[in-house]
Amino acid sequence: MLEAQEISKNFGGVQALREVSFTLNQGEILGVIGPNGAGKTTLFNALSGTITATSGKILFQNREITALSPQLRSRLGIMRTFQNLSLYSDLTLVENTVLGANAWSRPGIKDILKISRGCPADVDREARENLEAVGLENGENKYPDNLSYGNQRKLEIARALTGKPSLLLLDEPAAGLNNQESDELADLLLDIREKRGLTILIIEHDMDVLMRISDRVLVLVEGGLLAVDSPQNIQKDSRVVNAYLGEEI
Repeated sequence: MLEAQEISKNFGGVQALREVSFTLNQGEILGVIGPNGAGKTTLFNALSGTITATSGKILFQNREITALSPQLRSRLGIMRTFQNLSLYSDLTLVENTVLGANAWSRPGIKDILKISRGCPADVDREARENLEAVGLENGENKYPDNLSYGNQRKLEIARALTGKPSLLLLDEPAAGLNNQESDELADLLLDIREKRGLTILIIEHDMDVLMRISDRVLVLVEGGLLAVDSPQNIQKDSRVVNAYLGEEI
């Protein structure tokens, strides 16, 4: 589904990514780990189009997307969440979730200040179904600030799902969650993958979550690719243990 070919990214004299190559298969959950500064978020930004790679190619469903904007990539089926929550406190859960539809709907369909009145019935229905899928029913009278942090994370996922992705990029979705919330998140992601056939690329520092849900794990160190393997083999790889897993997270 997704192929990165020797992706590099330079910021002035700093090389954040160094010729990173990997493939992501349809329906797979690929975890991304590495020490702070390893290039994980830079890789996500390059894949989603937030930044443009200095060199290399990105292919999505056999189409090169290296130079495409984030909006065009989202319309092709690539949606993402961010490490820092990006929710609108003055919009209801339904209204927040509807925003994800902007990726594929016709231009002018959404006015963020009047979204509750301008939303087509099918988009509203899709948003409500996605809220229910993440356990946030009856969202028309609820607001993000009244949710627990774990449920705010679920709201972001519901919003991304409303963009009808085939590939979902998740940047540390378990950050700040307690053990119960982390377990619920892992269950949710596995359920989404099973029921919707989604492909997921996830950055995560919570090793319990990541090792439980990932089919494979990709390890970045100092902007370069150290290893890609099964969770079981990654945990036994001495290079990975020395570079990351042996650190206090």
